[in-house]
Amino acid sequence: MFPFGGLNMMFPDLNRPFNNHYRCYSVSMLPGNERHDVEKGGKIIMPSSALDQLTRLNVEYPMLFKLTNKKKDRVTHAGVLEFVADEGKTYLPYWMMRNLLLEEDEMIQIESVSLPVATFSKFQPQSPDFLDITNPKAVLENALRNFACLTTGDLIAIKYNSKIYELCVLETRPGNAVTIIECDMNVEFAPPVGYTEPQMENNVDQPMNEDGVEHLADMQGFVAFSGEGNRLDGKQKKPDSAAPMLLKKPYTRGIPDYDHPYGLLRFDRTIRPDKGNGEAKDDQDDFQMFQGQGFSLRKNRK
Repeated sequence: MFPFGGLNMMFPDLNRPFNNHYRCYSVSMLPGNERHDVEKGGKIIMPSSALDQLTRLNVEYPMLFKLTNKKKDRVTHAGVLEFVADEGKTYLPYWMMRNLLLEEDEMIQIESVSLPVATFSKFQPQSPDFLDITNPKAVLENALRNFACLTTGDLIAIKYNSKIYELCVLETRPGNAVTIIECDMNVEFAPPVGYTEPQMENNVDQPMNEDGVEHLADMQGFVAFSGEGNRLDGKQKKPDSAAPMLLKKPYTRGIPDYDHPYGLLRFDRTIRPDKGNGEAKDDQDDFQMFQGQGFSLRKNRK
């Protein structure tokens, strides 16, 4: 039987959390090929010695870390992507270094933490261009797959259609820092920075700027065959004295009836003046079919 505290004496690192200091660099400083996948998410690259130490500690999975810049008093949270960094160095996404106000080759404190599972988060796009995306929730959900946790106040960056969009994390529940791995999280968006609601123009009190006479036809009524003809041989056409003279009727603007009762529909029927017999006849009574004159193309021989 071991005495009280015997396990702690044999394994002194069993209950001690991971807490180390590293020199931080942006992902662009990582040796080898460019790692664009690191810039797309919220995970960091740590040295292999960190993995050896984490395996000896009682660290909960998934591995989540608290990153602190003590000089500027800035804090954020991140997951780990790989343990391939050089000894004493760690590589962060550029947007994460900007949130922590870090420069290249500055010291950063990294300690292991346990975060609650996210249930709600609210984001605010930093540009109205984010509204041009057809389905912003689906785009954000796909981008958050590369993140391990969210921190209230962080300004994250996601890439869509070769364009980078920045979003501010306004709120997270149930805490200011949450893990989003295998969670059912509700997402809301605040109006983007610089976005203004479209205002409806009220044209009720504005006077009319144009008169309706400009949209009326010059001729009142229909006149059949009122066009002009031209000769094919180029000669001048003889004047036709029988052509009717088309007269323009002067346009008179009507005066509205301001005393018209509300809700009453009135159908005005124009009364035409009486003709010679004293009775009003319709235009259809004056029309007779097949009353025209015929002409022969062949001249009669005398």
